[in-house]
Amino acid sequence: MSTTAIRQMTRSEADGVLTWAQREGWNPGLHDAALFYETDPEGFFVAERGGEIIGAISAVRYGAGFGFVGLFIVAPGERGRRVGILLGRRAMEWLEGRVIGTDGVLAKQDQYARLAGFVPAHRNVRFGGKISGLAHKDVFPLRDFEWSDVAAFDAGCFPAPRENFLRRWIAQDDALALGACGPGGLAGFGVIRRCGAGCKVGPLFANGPWVAGRILSSLAGFAAGEEIYLDVPECNREGTHLAVTLGMQPVFATARMYAGPAPELATERIFGVTSFELG
Repeated sequence: MSTTAIRQMTRSEADGVLTWAQREGWNPGLHDAALFYETDPEGFFVAERGGEIIGAISAVRYGAGFGFVGLFIVAPGERGRRVGILLGRRAMEWLEGRVIGTDGVLAKQDQYARLAGFVPAHRNVRFGGKISGLAHKDVFPLRDFEWSDVAAFDAGCFPAPRENFLRRWIAQDDALALGACGPGGLAGFGVIRRCGAGCKVGPLFANGPWVAGRILSSLAGFAAGEEIYLDVPECNREGTHLAVTLGMQPVFATARMYAGPAPELATERIFGVTSFELG
């Protein structure tokens, strides 16, 4: 039998892996393959046997001290045959020396803890539903705000600098990025992007639920009546309450876990994480 090799993923293979993810029901954004891969091209890996890709994982580096593991997928016929373990080891080796985050399947928490030292921090709950769009006079295109203000707001809600990623993320095609203006300037911002089915909002960062709700309802017009998905940290009770108040229902959940000290974040401002794949 051929051995399983772990090697870096090519850009064209990233398209195939995201198509695979779509078939698995992950519902990626239309441009996620390029946006994810360009964040850290060296941090994407595939498992290959006999010339066939049988698994994939990403281990994206942010700054000098943080990394995030995601896009962890193994072919159905190969599950339980150590392919996932080999991929996981490669990802952890690649990010060695950093605090590492991941959004893991709830049923696999014990396995992640045993094999890689991950410790649960909180759950992220995906809510889905149709939201009526409503424009607000204090919500504007994000490009109208000073970039330094956007980057500074993001820095309080994410464990490491990611300005290069963020610039591409908010300017992607088939998406809309909006910011809310408050007494002190930028009071929050959010991005909505088209996916295989409906739209996802992420990130949604704001100075409180009132601001988050105004940004979210302004973004909702972009979906034109389609389903909208929002991944809310369960520890932000005002965030889960906002989603429920808008008629959204929980459809899925992950465990946010860290190998190393959990970063101190303004979770009260995080009403929607950017993505389960890149953090």
